[in-house]
Amino acid sequence: MENPPLNGPLLPATWPWLVRLFSCSILLLWGFATPTQGQISFEKEPILYSTAPVHDPIAELQRKIDSGEVKLAYDPQQEYLPALLEALAVPRSSQMLVFSQTSFQLQKINPRRPRALYFNDRIYLGWVQQGDLIEVASIDPELGPIFYTLDIQQSDRPRFIRDQGQCLVCHASSRTQGVPGLLVRSVFADRSGHPIIGSGTFTIDHSSPLSKRWGGWYVTGTHGPQRHLGNQVADKLARPVTIDQEAGANVTDLSNRLNTQPYLTSHSDLIALMVLEHQTQMQNYLTRATYEARSAMAYDQVMNKALDRPADTMSDSTGRRIESAVEKLIRYLLFAEEVHLTAPLAGTSAFATDFSQVGPRDSQGRSLRDFDLRTRLFKYPCSYLIYSASFDAMPPEVRQRVYQRLWDILTSQETATDFSHLSTEDRQAILEILRETKPNLPAYWAPTAG
Repeated sequence: MENPPLNGPLLPATWPWLVRLFSCSILLLWGFATPTQGQISFEKEPILYSTAPVHDPIAELQRKIDSGEVKLAYDPQQEYLPALLEALAVPRSSQMLVFSQTSFQLQKINPRRPRALYFNDRIYLGWVQQGDLIEVASIDPELGPIFYTLDIQQSDRPRFIRDQGQCLVCHASSRTQGVPGLLVRSVFADRSGHPIIGSGTFTIDHSSPLSKRWGGWYVTGTHGPQRHLGNQVADKLARPVTIDQEAGANVTDLSNRLNTQPYLTSHSDLIALMVLEHQTQMQNYLTRATYEARSAMAYDQVMNKALDRPADTMSDSTGRRIESAVEKLIRYLLFAEEVHLTAPLAGTSAFATDFSQVGPRDSQGRSLRDFDLRTRLFKYPCSYLIYSASFDAMPPEVRQRVYQRLWDILTSQETATDFSHLSTEDRQAILEILRETKPNLPAYWAPTAG
């Protein structure tokens, strides 16, 4: 949903309910109220998105706050932000700065005062200087992202308020696979930070060319002759609207563009942005596969009972729905359409190191979190979200099909050109890493003797 400009004075802090009502363009995410394609009725059985019990990190943190087990320290400048990052194990190095006015708190956002965003595998946080609230998206293994806000006013026991559906106007669209999801947008933002929507916008993932990325974002890092839309405002008087990509290229210091002192770091790291862009859509594919299978199998249960068929009968249509969701997930999981880099990349913060240190390594020291940054993002092109709770929570019918497809592809029994980007060495390395680091693989994944 496009957030309408608010004329007049800033909303007073005593109106937090109104802030929450309209805060649907949460975090990094700029959505639009557009018709969805293949949207699942996730408010009904068997999903019950808004009423089912949740098991996401924020729900768990709230229980600890309520019981007194956790007390969030309050900072006069950044309110609860530093304490939240610590409590949720979100690295400060993940900081990214977005100056487009694509949040409800738009009157407080501009190129001189961008919004700060932070994330890990399961949490996304958004903070605005002198804002009214902190925005949060927290991943539930079965339901996907759950959206919350936290009032920045100091309290003995801060309380996260769950969104009541307003966010889903934007965050359950064709851009999020038709399920509650996340997205990263690139826009043409003018000198005030206002998006020039008529000039086009882009939904970004790992397949997006760099030339379309990061409009409305600050980007710190080096990328050689490759160009992007970050670090510069658009000239809205030009036809077509233009951005000086040369002036925004290979920026390693933001101090001449804004005052970075109010932020936790001085970076808006290039590598963090690229990981975020992969991760948000990967999460959407996982959520979509779960919703698709649960919905289709629930329908089968009704029809099996009505037709007096065995309770475990799977219809052809359900099989096709699961196959389709799995195939899309596999293609994205293995970076089938990833953009090819033409020059090495380097960030400016500790993010690449912090990110790589998390997660399992095999006996050769290899990890799916190892970066390449020369021709592609990761050294071993299989998404690290295969270790996520969302992956493990997929229905067995989906998860086992994913394992079978992975096995066929990695052992070269799958010869489709869709996966020709994977060399023999890539396939062997991914197979070996997963064998040693991914619990509960099917028995046929075990190496044969001899």
